[in-house]
Amino acid sequence: MNINELAEKCNGIKTEVAKAIVGKDDVIDKVILATLANGHILFEDFPGLAKTLLANTFSRALGCGFRRVQFTPDLLPADITGSYILNRQTNEFELRKGPVFTNILLADEINRAPPKTQSALLEAMQERQTTLEGDTHKLPAPFIVIATQNPIEYEGTYPLPEAQIDRFIMRLDIGYPTLKGEAEILRRRRTRKKEEVDILAVSSPQEIISMQAAIEEVHVESDIEEYIAQIVQNTRKHGQVEVGASPRGSLALMQLAMARAAMNGRDYVLPDDIKGMCVPALAHRIILKPDPWIKGIKTEVIVDKVVSDIPVPKVK
Repeated sequence: MNINELAEKCNGIKTEVAKAIVGKDDVIDKVILATLANGHILFEDFPGLAKTLLANTFSRALGCGFRRVQFTPDLLPADITGSYILNRQTNEFELRKGPVFTNILLADEINRAPPKTQSALLEAMQERQTTLEGDTHKLPAPFIVIATQNPIEYEGTYPLPEAQIDRFIMRLDIGYPTLKGEAEILRRRRTRKKEEVDILAVSSPQEIISMQAAIEEVHVESDIEEYIAQIVQNTRKHGQVEVGASPRGSLALMQLAMARAAMNGRDYVLPDDIKGMCVPALAHRIILKPDPWIKGIKTEVIVDKVVSDIPVPKVK
């Protein structure tokens, strides 16, 4: 698949998803970019803002398999990965695959499950495989985890460890719709006279894999690579930051910038591609020192300040 075909396919996906998700084109774009970069997404936002609907709609537009897991305090690792069950007819153990064996996995309210269950996703997210009873099983490709958590109601939750947060290529929020957007949501619901939105599959798992391979051909100048490295290095040196972004953050930023260039029909990365992806790719990887954290300073503000202080390289 070439870059022009990829850009056209992305427009088709965006058009279908926008049938259900109103007025959130920027969020839709970023989810497409994460998919092209073969990365996982963490949504952190208030209840009722269509996080689950977005994940479900995307899976249908992509033509990919979709499974949803509601994380609860009593959820066990085997409820995600699956387990071996004795077949009394054959007297042999057979693998009953869990919901992780899919293309798009929605981990709903992931911070409500205990750490042991959360860790069951770590191998799947990083290695695209899971190990059961000593046997390693590859997961279907593509494999994308879309996890959600609410920034309220922290009672009885288990905060995600930094090692797991770092495995999400980006953190997003949807936000409340505008007045016009909310009125449009109501109008569409009244017009279609049913809850479900009809979404056409405009892609397939094989095409998504081809699109992911295509962005690897996007050219990145050495000056752009140094620009990425400088941004990430400066997050570690900032006076209000305890722990800066990791090298995994550098790789995520580069992959997302390559995906952004391809989605815009270019086979080369511009500095604007980097700047546009810095906050979603890096903000969740930064840990603030106690004082700025208590004052409520956002890591997004820190990333914006770091980017603004670094000279933009000239494109040759």
